Amino acid sequence: QDGPQRKKRKSEVVEVDKQLDILAIGTAVGSILLYNTVKGELQSKLDGGHDNRVNCVRWHQDNCCLYSCSEDKHIVEWNTQTCKVKCKWKGDNSSVTSLCISPDGKMLLSAGRTIKLWDLETKEVYKHFTGHATSVSSLMFTTVKPMNENKPFDGITGLYFLSGAIHDRLLSVWYIRSDRKEKNSVMSFTVTDEPTFIDLTVSEVKEEPVKLAVVCRDGQLHLFEHILNGYCKKPLTSNCTIQIATPGTDGDSTPKPVPILAAAFCADKQSLLLVYGNTLQPIIEKVSVNTTESHVCLIRDVQKVLSLKTDVALTKVKTPVVNSDTKVLVPGIPGHSTAVKTPSAGKEKKKNKRKSGETEESIEERLGALDIDVTKVKTPGGLPQTDSFAVLLVQGLESNDAEILNRVLNTRKENVIKNTVARMPIHAVIPLLHELTKRLQGNPYSASLMVRWLKSIFTLHASYLSTLPDLIPQLGMLYQLMESRVKTLQKLSRLHGRLFILVTQAAASEAVQDVTEVNQTAKLVYEDESSEEEGSDDEMIADKDSDENWDEDEEKEEQSDEQDMTVEKEINGDSDLEPENESEEE
Repeated sequence: QDGPQRKKRKSEVVEVDKQLDILAIGTAVGSILLYNTVKGELQSKLDGGHDNRVNCVRWHQDNCCLYSCSEDKHIVEWNTQTCKVKCKWKGDNSSVTSLCISPDGKMLLSAGRTIKLWDLETKEVYKHFTGHATSVSSLMFTTVKPMNENKPFDGITGLYFLSGAIHDRLLSVWYIRSDRKEKNSVMSFTVTDEPTFIDLTVSEVKEEPVKLAVVCRDGQLHLFEHILNGYCKKPLTSNCTIQIATPGTDGDSTPKPVPILAAAFCADKQSLLLVYGNTLQPIIEKVSVNTTESHVCLIRDVQKVLSLKTDVALTKVKTPVVNSDTKVLVPGIPGHSTAVKTPSAGKEKKKNKRKSGETEESIEERLGALDIDVTKVKTPGGLPQTDSFAVLLVQGLESNDAEILNRVLNTRKENVIKNTVARMPIHAVIPLLHELTKRLQGNPYSASLMVRWLKSIFTLHASYLSTLPDLIPQLGMLYQLMESRVKTLQKLSRLHGRLFILVTQAAASEAVQDVTEVNQTAKLVYEDESSEEEGSDDEMIADKDSDENWDEDEEKEEQSDEQDMTVEKEINGDSDLEPENESEEE
């Protein structure tokens, strides 16, 4: 009826005689479907309680009462006979992911990240627990009666309950006390990966240990057996780990792990029901496990049973695909080639053993033999390779080696800087920025080199830098440096302008002086008919004259030229000029 929105999120089978055939299914749209397993049809639909995905549904001991929690932060109590909301209240500030009802039915545990214990009559919080760092995925009570039987039992005080969360390898056990001070867990169980399915046997007698079966995401099953008797500081490890693998025969010699999907204790609390194999076609098997062994591996030939091969067996061991065309690269300095030695046979290995008469080389000699001179290794074209620069830069940043950093960061070639920044790993970007910030505060010459690196980093790694939440405090010093430099820019540009004007004027005046001197010498050379003494006197006078005298001379000469346009101009002009010049000198 819901179409594609009908997703099974959490399903709980009711353990009440009258309603063993009803299955409650929470959907992604917020409605809850009640499915009749005997008739094989949808019995009713509960609407109007949630407006977001339902995370968990729990049946109450009372037949017609159902509790659900959702992403919309609310907990809803349903009447399944009338299919209406009985009560709705806000369960948390974020989404509520898990619920559990107390053995007596008067209390309710709810959890998002923190865990709350509610009084179902008043709908008020009875107690808070710290919970987990991530969303809680499972909640369940581990005891029915308190361990201390002397005190009167109010139905909840003295009970233990268990919680597990996503991405959390610790299962926490909490103790409900009468005083409301203690909020932390009393003990924890550690597993190999995030728990996906948990089942336990409830402890009814004081000395009876709680048995716990935890299926992890990596496909392993961990069994714990522990008597809950107060606080335990260290996380408890599993008594027994169960794995399932293929026999590794019929041509395929490597056994492959088969993931365990779920596990549950049988009524006798000794044997287990295991669900393993493919999620679309799982195999259910009853197994009695000897928990005295710390690790049990069950051999099951799943490939013959399973027709589907969609799921790959979960394993953390990755085997590389080796091809005949594969070329093996040896680590070392770029350009340095060495022969790949194949593993020798057992007879040859015996020959390598040192004879009694030989002396062993010292460590210093060995290190000297291993040392390769980098300067001798020439790269094609003689240019520095950017991949080796990137490796050197990362090594220098990690070891804080000033010599390596100076060698790399003092590069001036734009393409080398750009390629080095492009090939360096992402994790080295922030340390490089800190190093550049330090160097920007020093010599202005080095600062001009560092700006080129900064430009390349901001252009190539801008998308990565924009994702960092604490970028501004990390680059605070760089921001301050840039602001202080920008503040003086206006004053510097004004000073630059003024100095430019002064320099150009000085250069222009020098050019003018050069030009007038050329004209002056040319003019004096023109007076070839005058006597040698007069010519020598004129040359001395011209040398001694300042710019101003020369200008005045020009003006007077022009006046005299206008007045004397006769042929005797040269001689008269000279006789006129000479006494005037002599008087001006005096």
